Amino acid sequence: MTTKKADYIWFNGEMVPWGEAKVHVMSHALHYGTSVFEGIRCYDSHKGPVVFRHREHMQRLHDSAKIYRFPGLPERRRTDGSLPRSHSNQ
Repeated sequence: MTTKKADYIWFNGEMVPWGEAKVHVMSHALHYGTSVFEGIRCYDSHKGPVVFRHREHMQRLHDSAKIYRFPGLPERRRTDGSLPRSHSNQ
C-alpha cells in the first residue's frame, strides 16, 4: 500500500507545503533517533472525517515526548493542532 503525498504537512507547529518541511541532516533526531511519533489515521464516514480514539493517540504522543523531556504543549493545543489537518489536504 502506498501513501498519497499530501499537499500540506504539520511541521514545527504549523501547516506548511509538503516540500517546505525540511529537517537538517545534522539533527539529533536523524543521528540518534531522538524523535517521537504517533500514527493517527483519519477515516471518511457518513458524518465526515473521523479519527479513532484521537485523545488516546495524543496522550501517547505527549507521554513519549515527556520521556525525552521535549517541551510539552497543552492538551487543547495538541488536539486543536491535529484535528483540522486532514481538511487541508482534501
